[in-house]
Amino acid sequence: MPITELLEKNAREFGADIALVEINPERAETKRGSWKEYELVESARGKPYRREITWSVFNEKANRFANLLLARGIKRDDKVGILMMNGLEWLPVYFGALKTGAIAVPLNFRYTADEIKYCLELAEVDILVFGTEFVGRLEQIVDLLPPELALIYCGDGLPPRFAESYAELTADCPSASPSIALAETDNAAIYFSSGTTGFPKAILHNHESLTHAARVEQAHHGQQKDDVFLCIPPLYHTGAKMHWFGSLISGGKGVLLKGTSPRDILAAVSSEKCTIVWLLVPWAQDILLSIERGELRPDDFPNLSQWRLMHIGAQPVPKSLISAWKSIFPNHEYDTNYGLSESIGPGCVHLGVENIRKIGAIGIPGFGWECKIVGEDGAAVPQGEVGELAVFGPGVMTCYYRDEEATAASIKDGWLMTGDMARQDEDGFIFLVDRKKDVIISGGENIYPVQIESFLSAHPGIKDIAVIGVPDKRLGEITLAVIEPKPDVTLSEADIEAFCRDLPRYKRPRRVVFAPVPRNATGKIEKPKLRSEYGAEHIVETESMA
Repeated sequence: MPITELLEKNAREFGADIALVEINPERAETKRGSWKEYELVESARGKPYRREITWSVFNEKANRFANLLLARGIKRDDKVGILMMNGLEWLPVYFGALKTGAIAVPLNFRYTADEIKYCLELAEVDILVFGTEFVGRLEQIVDLLPPELALIYCGDGLPPRFAESYAELTADCPSASPSIALAETDNAAIYFSSGTTGFPKAILHNHESLTHAARVEQAHHGQQKDDVFLCIPPLYHTGAKMHWFGSLISGGKGVLLKGTSPRDILAAVSSEKCTIVWLLVPWAQDILLSIERGELRPDDFPNLSQWRLMHIGAQPVPKSLISAWKSIFPNHEYDTNYGLSESIGPGCVHLGVENIRKIGAIGIPGFGWECKIVGEDGAAVPQGEVGELAVFGPGVMTCYYRDEEATAASIKDGWLMTGDMARQDEDGFIFLVDRKKDVIISGGENIYPVQIESFLSAHPGIKDIAVIGVPDKRLGEITLAVIEPKPDVTLSEADIEAFCRDLPRYKRPRRVVFAPVPRNATGKIEKPKLRSEYGAEHIVETESMA
């Protein structure tokens, strides 16, 4: 089933029910937008900006955009770029592109002007829809873009000189479905890799991948019609959207929150009566810190009792974090998910809410997925040994777009080689050890940064931690720990040395730096940035060539 059929089904069965809510705590004054079908919930100055749409209006907006694209000559496998912040316009644009048989191409909102240009060219984008926040960046490169690339502005006020108005173009387009026949094998979307191991690659997925992601999420977390999903991460990334796909299956309400402060998150859960919340580790840590310091009290938010599931993805989760979370929210179910953009985001491995005893593991194969851990020869390693995690299932990417060499290196007989080193315990649970290219080789010993990061995360004074390898004339590499202390906490190298006495000597950090840990929009540590900052940018490249 093409993913678009789920939207059309919800429009038929739940047309008058709320599909999406947008909350922007930083936008204090509401104003009526150009889409008359939106119901804007007016609020007093200082209250969060909030608006909502029904499933029927959601589908109609997708249809209007689809019909606009067809009128502009967009055809099957043409590319429609999306460069917008989270909001009510984002998903109708995405589904409108899919309804034409075109390929949706979401772009990272953190991209610089040069990165935007690079990705537009790599994916061969034909039309780009962009928001207010990106006018300045596009102005820097607009004269360098292909003249045939159409630019459509979807934001407040008048469009810039080089773009047309989304609101005006779609206003008179038919709201009926364009009725383009789609199959699961049709191309659907290009996502870009996060860039944590290099410049982004273009990842092509078909409709089967997207639909399977929806089935996986619903199978893992049992979304029902009355569940309300709080979506905080950016929709350009597979993680946020594929978790929301569980609501697409159930017809439940999704809430798009533009804000990551602890108060904003708890206020949104309370005001919208959210039942499922997907957090990144830093956001969960910030909530716990705010409660620990007395800045927030859960009792101050009247509707938290319906919150049933807190789950985390995108990075390894410290055991200490979940222990602290359960002490404050004992009735919450907890799950963690593992996935890559190449495996259509989260879910190819998941812990399972019933397996909280295995916190620290990324879990077992997800719904419809198979996993194995292999050595350099491609054969499965003995249970308990470290190897590369490989996954197989309907969500494996079609290819790296326009990169046959990278595709061949990553897909072996249908199995996706994840590049992540892992081990499996006697119960079949998979534990992530580290990125293959992040492994530190010091004096001939393999050191896995994630293991050290997990160990140090238990220190009560550490807010965030990243470990990388830096050059050393004698050992080749040594470990550097970049430590971000909690607010109002002072740490010294001696404190860290004392805490690490329980680690084997060769795993202990040889250098310690106290500084903020850079993370991308999906919570992953930006290790290339750290390597560049600390003079280790060529280590991974050198090892890859060895």
